[in-house]
Amino acid sequence: MRILVTGGAGYIGSVIVARLLTRGHEVVVYDDLSRGHRAAVPAGADIVRGDVRDESRLREALAGAGAVVHMAALAEVGESVRQPERYLDVNVNGTAAVIAAARAAGVDRLVFSSTAAVYGEPERVPIDEDDPLSPANPYGATKLAAERRLERARDAGTLAFTALRYFNACGADGDQGEDHDPESHLIPLALRAARDDTALRVFGDDYPTADGTCVRDYVHVADLAEAHIAALEALPAVQGAFNLGTGSGDSVRQVLDTVEAVTALPLRREQAGRRAGDPPALVASNRRAKERIGWRPRRTLEDAVSDAWTWMRSHPLGYATD
Repeated sequence: MRILVTGGAGYIGSVIVARLLTRGHEVVVYDDLSRGHRAAVPAGADIVRGDVRDESRLREALAGAGAVVHMAALAEVGESVRQPERYLDVNVNGTAAVIAAARAAGVDRLVFSSTAAVYGEPERVPIDEDDPLSPANPYGATKLAAERRLERARDAGTLAFTALRYFNACGADGDQGEDHDPESHLIPLALRAARDDTALRVFGDDYPTADGTCVRDYVHVADLAEAHIAALEALPAVQGAFNLGTGSGDSVRQVLDTVEAVTALPLRREQAGRRAGDPPALVASNRRAKERIGWRPRRTLEDAVSDAWTWMRSHPLGYATD
């Protein structure tokens, strides 16, 4: 099948592209390269540079395609608070453009990159898909609004879709790794701090968790990619929203201890106060994904840290070294 991957030059998108190629699919990457990296796109994929809001260019890129994996979005929580209108434009209007272009091109299957941020601060953990949807920031709100747009297209009979709600993506997969500017994710920040012998700030040590630090559900990027393929292959028979997480959480302190164990380097830690809006724990129930699309995460936190460390050592300046 010919598959269009919007945002396919990004961190998770590039891993999905690589895995689709190994399964024999023809892949077209659609990306404006504002935050993705051309060097992250695996050999064998075509690249179309374009804005996700450009319906006409999307329609051209979709020629001959059988499905879309829609990854293109702005995805920084703090930035979304500062620039909510921009996030609304790119994430929601961009999704509307993808829907319209797919309809015009006769493409009726789509897998959507969503987020656990649609739940906001949970009433309980683990979180399942029937829990209240109450985003606590503009990023989560725009992803939920995009899901609603897709639901309307599905209800109109024009599109079969699945939304995959990621928890904390991490790790690396072969030549594809994590290279953001600025970086906001804990594992690469901790690996850099250990490598460079700098202090890492730890926000909060008085949460109601086992060791006082926040707990998150860290899911390996390769497992995420496999979930997209499973969801794509299950369409149109199986649709809906699915959490992607391991079903168990690790605290910030556990992550940092794992970084020290994997790198065999000391990690200096600088204690800071809590950040506003950080829930004590975010952990997924992945039961529905297991039952309906046959997906199970197979990799551990140690695997993720080890793979990320291997990639970082081979790309000391990120993709700029390629």
